[in-house]
Amino acid sequence: MYNKHQDRPAVVTWRQFANRGYSAFASLHRQVRIGILSVATLGVAAQAHARLNDTVVTEAEEKETIDEGDLTEVTVSGTMAPLTQLQSARIVSVLSRQDIEQAAVQSINDLFKLVTGVDVRQRGGFGIQTDISIDGGTFDQVTLLLNGIDIGNPQTGHLSADLPVSISDIERIEVLEGAASRVYGGQSFGGAINIVTRQDKGRTADLRAAGGSFGTAEGEARLALTTGRVSNRISGSGGRTDGGTQNSSWQKGQLYYQGDYEDQSLRLDWQFGYSRKHYGANTFYSAAYPDQYERNQRIMTSVSAETKGRFHFTPQVFWNRSHDNFELIHGQTFGENFHRSDVYGIRVGGHFDWLAGRTAVSALIRHEDILSTNLGRDLEPGNYVPVGLWSEANGQSTYTRSDGRTTTSFSVEHNVLLPGWTLSAGLMASRTSGIGHGFSFYPGVDIAWRPASRWKVLFSYNKGFRLPTFTELYYKSPTHEGNRDLRPEHNHSFSLGGQYTAPGVSASLRGFYHRGTQMIDWVMYAPDDIYHTAAFRLDNVGVQLQGKVSFPQLLARDTWVQTASLGYTYIYQDKHDAEGVYKSNYAMEYLRHKFVASLTHRIVSRLSMAWDVRWQQRMGSYMSGGQRVGYHPYWTLDAKLQWDAPRYNLYVQATNITDHRYYDLGSVPQPGIWVMAGARLKVDLAKVF
Repeated sequence: MYNKHQDRPAVVTWRQFANRGYSAFASLHRQVRIGILSVATLGVAAQAHARLNDTVVTEAEEKETIDEGDLTEVTVSGTMAPLTQLQSARIVSVLSRQDIEQAAVQSINDLFKLVTGVDVRQRGGFGIQTDISIDGGTFDQVTLLLNGIDIGNPQTGHLSADLPVSISDIERIEVLEGAASRVYGGQSFGGAINIVTRQDKGRTADLRAAGGSFGTAEGEARLALTTGRVSNRISGSGGRTDGGTQNSSWQKGQLYYQGDYEDQSLRLDWQFGYSRKHYGANTFYSAAYPDQYERNQRIMTSVSAETKGRFHFTPQVFWNRSHDNFELIHGQTFGENFHRSDVYGIRVGGHFDWLAGRTAVSALIRHEDILSTNLGRDLEPGNYVPVGLWSEANGQSTYTRSDGRTTTSFSVEHNVLLPGWTLSAGLMASRTSGIGHGFSFYPGVDIAWRPASRWKVLFSYNKGFRLPTFTELYYKSPTHEGNRDLRPEHNHSFSLGGQYTAPGVSASLRGFYHRGTQMIDWVMYAPDDIYHTAAFRLDNVGVQLQGKVSFPQLLARDTWVQTASLGYTYIYQDKHDAEGVYKSNYAMEYLRHKFVASLTHRIVSRLSMAWDVRWQQRMGSYMSGGQRVGYHPYWTLDAKLQWDAPRYNLYVQATNITDHRYYDLGSVPQPGIWVMAGARLKVDLAKVF
């Protein structure tokens, strides 16, 4: 059984994954045990502890053992109401903090490369600009959340992954594949990714510094302070590099603050994030202009609450602001754009149990608007707005265009829980100003059958939608032209799979079919054409197989090899469109094959090694010298050597060890071998002061 000690604080079991106040991220003010760390996320290097059945808690050096029976009590569902892992009818992939610390990656965005169902297309090292998609979709079709708060960017999904946090801030990452609009809102067309930050208690400080190839240097500091029922955490980080390829240097900085309060009847959570970066954008959007440059700045804040009565009331208020300055030719005004987008809203809802099961309800009002020198409808000259940020050097002084829209949605879900069965059914009604008339409806149903204690069979159907971004609607440049008549995308998502979980072993097999209509893409109709936004029907069919072994758990003893995992995804697309396309820029450039494998092992004492191998084959092509060039399949090998002590950590890591030259997106070459070395110091301030 779970070993409880009277002189330790109570440890609560993580019980839900949902974009609500009762979500797992909101309960992490205390120690939290996670029984299953990775059922569907396989291919992430994770070093298991020498003891049997370790658990991850909020303090890295504090470990406790749990009994395998507790695993059925862990909730990793993608429903509105919290369900335990045993009851859940959907698979959620989880990258634990231990997984993250062991992986040989340069950034948070690099972590997703190791998830078999996720496609990561980067335009530079350290994830400086990253497109993330799921199940063969595009980067605009995924909802990104920070502690349950949607941080997507309505200007363009290219900027959605601009996070105000660093790897050291992350407690875990949760990935839900497949449409989930009834749970996470309209943009959950192809899935959702929730990034959960650390919930350190007491008085602690963390310092980290790293440096390596191409003049790269990074530094960060974290501070946690708990006073009574209030906890505060603040972190800051920054870095720079000369870049691993031509015109790919960058500078960045970020600041993040999070706090919480809890008593017997109420919990409050609040957060504030700021990020800023400048970077060379070599051929990012067109091979014809290799000297592109971009600047981004983001501010985000939110407050959420949860009552603890019979009805769990979960209100949430949020605001995000993003600034973007794009130079088609660095230092020149030709083709230069300035944009400022704002997203703010309020969500209210909750859940309750009654005789017929568990019911959840939610209502959301979300407003998005943009001021721009390129995107939106023309403003009257008297209504021009000063640009301010970054505009003085090149003489761009006012925003001359704008647009905005408000989405109102209502969701309801009911869960019937029976011995051996779970049925979750829900419906979202949504309406967006300026797009269509009246409400559109998005249903979903998830079914789980448990024929035996270690086996589960799952089926789900969910309908999702996505609004076109302001870039897709309005953008115009020498190489691109948007379309104001675009309508929302729609997706009918079907999934059938099975899952096996036993001590030390987990495996899953999943097949999916996504029927997409009004799918938006940037396309060329002839070799000498520019890119236009167009819409067509596009179907994605795929299968995903994953397996992971934790040898200390499996063999009930200490082992040299700690964990091994494999994952493979195959996807096939079928486009339905009467008009032929010469080249697709995003929607049809999907991964046909993706294979990932990971191995972690000890070397001696506290010295350990992690290896990550990835192979993938991308469909589609990119332009080079005026000709289409197909993407070539490639392998990458990454490794991390680490000495891990209770109060400090030393590491050396290398990405793309074989120095392979490859392309993930367009004609943007990816960096070769990149070596970094770093150190981290952890200080207990209560013992120092």
